[in-house]
Amino acid sequence: MITSKRILNKIEAALDEIRPYLKKDGGDIDLIEVSDDYVVKVKLLGACETCHVSMMTLKNGVEIAVKNAVPKVKKVVEVSSIK
Repeated sequence: MITSKRILNKIEAALDEIRPYLKKDGGDIDLIEVSDDYVVKVKLLGACETCHVSMMTLKNGVEIAVKNAVPKVKKVVEVSSIK
């Protein structure tokens, strides 16, 4: 698991850019962890948990913002979708 404060802070800053849009619709997002292979695990909260377009938001909004902040990131996944 990645524990570098610098990297985690960059990812949190990217999530903070997206967060106002999620909150407008009654949702939010939490960073859970970043694996050693740079897979970012997040948890969608509130209305985002059950929203039918949440995976589009995750890929087209959250993942792009996170990858722009930390280019080493391979992907962003929602923890409830991990089996």
